Amino acid sequence: MSMISFSLLIRLKRKLNNVIALSAISSLVLILSACSQTFQRQTCVALAKEVNYCLAPIPLDETNQSWIRSATQKAGIRVDSSQHELMTQVEIGANKLTLVGLAPLGQALFTLTYDGSTLTSEQSALLGNEFKAEYLLALIQLIYWPEETVNAHLQGAKLSSSDCGASKCRKIYAIEQTSNINTGTQNESIVNIAYSHDNPWQAEIELKIPQAKFELTLTPI
Repeated sequence: MSMISFSLLIRLKRKLNNVIALSAISSLVLILSACSQTFQRQTCVALAKEVNYCLAPIPLDETNQSWIRSATQKAGIRVDSSQHELMTQVEIGANKLTLVGLAPLGQALFTLTYDGSTLTSEQSALLGNEFKAEYLLALIQLIYWPEETVNAHLQGAKLSSSDCGASKCRKIYAIEQTSNINTGTQNESIVNIAYSHDNPWQAEIELKIPQAKFELTLTPI
C-alpha cells in the first residue's frame, strides 16, 4: 500500500493544528489568511501500489445534462490516532467543480477549481508547498461519482457497489482480486465507503483505507 497520498493528508492535519492555535490572535489570523498561493495540480493520484485514480469530468445525469450540485459538509480526517475537522463546500456547475476547505473557525484553507481537464489549487500559505488538496477531491469523486464513471478512471482496481449493514456500500479492490469477489473468497479491499442514506448527497459517509489507517467522514450540514 502506497502511503504517499495519505502522508499529504497527515500534513494537512498538522497544518490545521497550527491554524487553530493561531486563531487566538485574530489580527494575525486575518493577515495569514490573506496570504495564498496558486498551483496547477496533477489530476491523477495514487491510492495504493499500482492503483491510481485520475479525476473524472463532471458526470451527466439521466437526461444527459451536467450535474448541478451544491453541498456543505463537515469533514473529519483520522490517520492513526490523530483526528481533525474542517468544513467543505462543493459546488458543481455545468462545466466547473469548485471545492473550498475551511478550518473549524472559518479560516480559508484552500479552493480547488476543476474544469474536467485542468485542476488549479489556491491555498493558504499556512498549508505549505507540499499540501495537495487534489487527494481530497479524488476521494470525493470516489464517494459521489457514478460507479461506471469511477471505474473508467481507475487504474489497477475496480469499484463495486452492494447493500451492507449501512444503506449501501462501495468497495475498491485491486484488479487481481476482483475475480474472487463473488466466489466466497475473502479479499482485502483497498477502499471501503459506507452511506447512511440511499441518496449519497443526503447521507453521512464513512470512507476507510484500512492499510493506511485512514478514515474520512462527511456529514451534510
